[in-house]
Amino acid sequence: MLSGLLARLRLDPRLSSMVAALIVIAIVLNVLTDGLFLSAENLYNLSIQTCVIAVMACGMVYVIVARQIDLSVGSLLAFSGMAAAWVQTRAFPPDSTTGWIASIGVALLLGAAVGAVQGALVAKMRIPAFIVTLAGYLMFRGAAFLVSDGQTLAPLHPTYQALGGGVDGAIGVTASIVLGLLAAVWVVWHAWTGRRDQRRYGIEPAPIWVDALKSALMCAAIAGFIWTMCLAPDFTNVDAAGEPRGRGIGIPVLILLAIVVFMTFVAQRTRYGRYVFAYGGNPEAALLSGLPTTWLVWSLFILTGVLAAIASVITTARLGSGANSIGQLAELYVISAAVIGGTSFAGGTGSVPGAVLGALLIQTLDNGMVLLDVSSPMRQIFIGIVLIVSVWFDVVYQKKA
Repeated sequence: MLSGLLARLRLDPRLSSMVAALIVIAIVLNVLTDGLFLSAENLYNLSIQTCVIAVMACGMVYVIVARQIDLSVGSLLAFSGMAAAWVQTRAFPPDSTTGWIASIGVALLLGAAVGAVQGALVAKMRIPAFIVTLAGYLMFRGAAFLVSDGQTLAPLHPTYQALGGGVDGAIGVTASIVLGLLAAVWVVWHAWTGRRDQRRYGIEPAPIWVDALKSALMCAAIAGFIWTMCLAPDFTNVDAAGEPRGRGIGIPVLILLAIVVFMTFVAQRTRYGRYVFAYGGNPEAALLSGLPTTWLVWSLFILTGVLAAIASVITTARLGSGANSIGQLAELYVISAAVIGGTSFAGGTGSVPGAVLGALLIQTLDNGMVLLDVSSPMRQIFIGIVLIVSVWFDVVYQKKA
C-alpha cells in the first residue's frame, strides 16, 4: 500500500524512507535529550557539521558510480588544510587581506594536483584505485604532519574564519528569508515547467494535486529550515534590548547548496554525467562504444581532490586553525554517506541528494550520541552497524528492482 502511494506520488522510495528515518531518529533523540537535540542552536551546529562530509560525499558518489574508490579524501583534507593554514600564518603577514584568498587558491590547486596524480596512476598506469588511494591515505597524513612539524597553525584571518560558519559565519535573518522565498519560487516554477515539458514530449504528467502536494511539502521544509536557522542565537550580535539576533543560514551551507546544485546538474543534464553513469553501468560496453574512459576516470579523482580541498577550507575556517589531526576517519564517513544515500558499489547507480541525506543521517546520529554522552568507540560501532544495514538494504533493493 505504501509503495503504491509512493509510486502514485512519483517519489523515490529510497530517499523517502531516508527522510522518514531521519524524522523518527530526530524525534527519538529529542526525547532522550530533553529537547536539546531539536533546539535551534544545536540544529545550526548540525547543519555546519554535515557540510564537510556532504561536500566530499558529492564527489564520492561519482567515483563509486564509476566503480572506483578514494580512500585518501580524509588525509588530503588534512594536507590541503594545513597548506592553507601555513600560507596564511607563515607566508603572509597576520593582517594581510590577500593571504586568506591566496591560501584558498593554494588548497584548491593542491587538491586538484594530488587528484590528477592519483587519477593518472589509476587511469593510465592501471593500478587499482584501492591501492593508489590507500597509499595516498598514508602519504598525505604524513605530509600534513610535515607541513608544520606537527604544530597547530593559528590564528587564521577573521574573514577566512567566517567561511566555517562561526563568528560572522552566517548571512543573517533578512538575507535568509529572501533566499528561502527565492527557493520556494524555484520549487513552484520547476514543478510547472516540468509538467509543461512532459506534455511537450507526449508524456502524461501526474495529477495536478500530486505536484501541488509535493511542492507544498518542499516549501514547508524550506520554511522550517529557514525559521530554525533564524532562531539560532548569535551571541556576538545583540539588539538594543541586549537580546541576541538570529544567525540565519551558515555560509558553509550555502557552499554545500551550490555544490549540490552544480553536481546534480552535471549528473542529469550534461554529457559528462551521462558518461559517468554509463561507464559505471557497464565499463566494457562504454569502452567499446568509444567513450573516453581513461580521461573519465582521471577527471573523477581530480574532482574528489578539489572537493576535499573545499572541505579543508570549511574545516580549518571553522576551527580557526590548522592541525594535522583534522579529517581523521573522514574517508569512512564520506563513503558511508554515499552508500547510505543509495550509491551502489555495483556501479551505475547513485545520486548527489541521496549522499547529502546520508551525510545528514550520519551526523545526526553522531551529534545525538554526543549529546547523550556516548563514548567515541561506541559511536563508531553504532555508525558501522548503520552502514552494514544500509548495504544490506541496498542488496535487497537491487534484487527487487
